[in-house]
Amino acid sequence: MRFRKHVKNFFAHLLLVILSIIWLFPVFWVVITSFRGEKGSFVPYFWPESFTIDNYVKLFTDTKQFYYAKWFMNTFIVAVCSCILSTFYVLSISYSVSRMRFKMRRPFMNVALILGMFPGFMSMIAVYYILKGLNMTQSLLSLILVYSAGAGLSFYIAKGFFDTIPKSIDEAAWIDGASKWQVFTKITIPLSRPMIIYTVLTSFLAPWTDYIFVSVIMGDNYDKYTIALGLYKMLEREFIVTWYNRFAAGAVIVSIPIAALFMIMQRYYAEGVAGSIKG
Repeated sequence: MRFRKHVKNFFAHLLLVILSIIWLFPVFWVVITSFRGEKGSFVPYFWPESFTIDNYVKLFTDTKQFYYAKWFMNTFIVAVCSCILSTFYVLSISYSVSRMRFKMRRPFMNVALILGMFPGFMSMIAVYYILKGLNMTQSLLSLILVYSAGAGLSFYIAKGFFDTIPKSIDEAAWIDGASKWQVFTKITIPLSRPMIIYTVLTSFLAPWTDYIFVSVIMGDNYDKYTIALGLYKMLEREFIVTWYNRFAAGAVIVSIPIAALFMIMQRYYAEGVAGSIKG
């Protein structure tokens, strides 16, 4: 019996190792390609014949065609602003729907649920013409508005989390003289740290990796491009030979803020889970 258990554990761990290798292999390939000295999108060997950091240097210094540093800052500004607004919208709507009872509450939730089933890019043509009518195309503000405007429709997960917090806690605070705003900010928010972290991560990641909306809204305004669209342009036929290795370097750099955010937030997420259970 014990031998069978050991064999089962061995094959389970072996499967996990194989899956880890499959998952890590593309990441490893992109990293070594970013240091490859030979130009071109295709070489008949896996391991580079020479290594260089020139791909990273040229990514920031060669600005005749592409402006990676500027695109990186554009993406960072849009992601941070969208993250703040989206988190505010989601928490406000989900808390209101969870704790308050008002007319048309159920129809509102049903409509939001139905709209949330459709992918956002289905509305990109309508969004573009709305922005064009407002003379707001090809601007970072338009991207911030687009990414944060629809965030309120994703309130269902946060609402489900707020529903798990006993309402007796709110009632006890009201008896002690606390207002609804004080209950929300000083009781509910500290207990909801895991959900806040989840909302922050998803809200930051969406504009950081989106290509569809930015390609429609920005058009040919190179100065206002974000990283996703800029990296895609590096792979066009006339640039791919020179810029392919630099594209890999750019992909490595763009992943650093996301990885750092996840590592930082993971600690707070664990603390928030422990705090909510204790509460």
